[in-house]
Amino acid sequence: MFLTISTTGTPERPATDLGFLLHKHPDKTQAFTTSYGKAHVLYPEADAERCTAALLLEVDAVALVRRGKGKGRGGAPDAALAQYVNDRPYAASSLLAVALNDVFSSAVRGQCKARPELPEQARPLRVEIPALPARGGPDLVVKLFEPLGWTVTAEAVALDAQFPEWGASRYVRLVLESESLTLAEALRHLYVLLPVLDDAKHYWVSSDEVDKLLRAGEGWLPDHPEHKLITSRYLSRRWSLTRQAMERLELVRLAEADDSEVEEIDNAVEEPADDEAEEKPTPLVVQRRDAIITALKESGAARVLDLGCGQGQLVQALLKDVRFTEIVGTDVSMRALTIAARRLKLDRMGERQASRVQLFQSSLAYTDKRLKGYDAAVLSEVIEHLDLPRLPALEYAVFGSARPRTVLVTTPNVEYNVRWETLPAGHARHGDHRFEWTREEFRTWATTVADRHGYDIVFVPIGPDDPEVGPPTQMGVFTLRTMNEKEAKAA
Repeated sequence: MFLTISTTGTPERPATDLGFLLHKHPDKTQAFTTSYGKAHVLYPEADAERCTAALLLEVDAVALVRRGKGKGRGGAPDAALAQYVNDRPYAASSLLAVALNDVFSSAVRGQCKARPELPEQARPLRVEIPALPARGGPDLVVKLFEPLGWTVTAEAVALDAQFPEWGASRYVRLVLESESLTLAEALRHLYVLLPVLDDAKHYWVSSDEVDKLLRAGEGWLPDHPEHKLITSRYLSRRWSLTRQAMERLELVRLAEADDSEVEEIDNAVEEPADDEAEEKPTPLVVQRRDAIITALKESGAARVLDLGCGQGQLVQALLKDVRFTEIVGTDVSMRALTIAARRLKLDRMGERQASRVQLFQSSLAYTDKRLKGYDAAVLSEVIEHLDLPRLPALEYAVFGSARPRTVLVTTPNVEYNVRWETLPAGHARHGDHRFEWTREEFRTWATTVADRHGYDIVFVPIGPDDPEVGPPTQMGVFTLRTMNEKEAKAA
């Protein structure tokens, strides 16, 4: 997947100013890791007269379509073989648009600390994209880019040059040229219109896409003759989001016609007081920690194990509540335990506080007598880091040997992954995750474990519980059953 941006210059305004604008030095080749591959920035030519910056995106095509279900999840929406054969590594799409926005983020915003005067200057620009999917053909490409001040050359790419009778493919070779645009304007045009022409996105389109569209379309989208088509396609034809965006675009047009601010037009509802203003969403890691602590309080636990404690965030939170009289953090990684000890300031902790906490190395693949006799155990985002064949060993070590009265297990809900823009289909949330389960898969495993070891099980959603795909995190609360004398002997 390839795109070049070129400019020309003079000794007074050298073309190499492009390097300042893009925040990428012309003498260097740079690589940037993304969740869907690797982006490279290089300069095939760079002197005072002419400078060209190239963005090359290497895409992990297999991961993109693994678990893909067609449009919006990385597969070609019109091909039965999309799971096996697709154009994602080669044709400009929302993948390239997101990479463009990430790699050249300062340029997109029109910022240049080294030369603050440059972003406002229009300059000769030439953009070339060798393979651009265009649903609507070259004519639509012209309709979208020409009103924005571009001279457009869109050449249809033949299905096969040796068989011209087969006709044209849905791809075009695109060349855009302009003398009147700033680089920031050019990049924002590309960010919006590349996925519009492809008419598909590799990620789930949620409500925040409306804000992204209006932010990138500021100054040009409201008055574009094809703004309805652009809005609908950019939002993957989701009717509710399209209507919301169109209403906001109409406010912008009214404000411009009245030479006033949007806030002055949209004044039917008073601004909320500070205490009524919408709060920023709580990070998922905080919601998960709060849900765990709430469940521990409800269980009445005082002596708690944090199995796979990592860097000690949960241990640190539990220490703040005096009802937890003994807190033990274990992990197989000594490096993680060292970081946890540093986080907790164990070497400077008072004697009374230090008596409540201990950290030690332990593997959940083996039984450990030190883990017996505790009120509760927490496995927060732990099980998915084990290979599936090793889960039975963890199951016995915790539920069969240690047997705390309460066990809390949290794990990602893989169904929710489609709600994250930067997490393409087939990618786990963390590089070390060996698996991620659906709600049904987690319930099946947890229920089987509970029945085998004499626990009751309740499932608790953590984070926003989406009606279609559920919550981002799922938690199982295991409670040891009270056994009669006969059952105890059998056990």
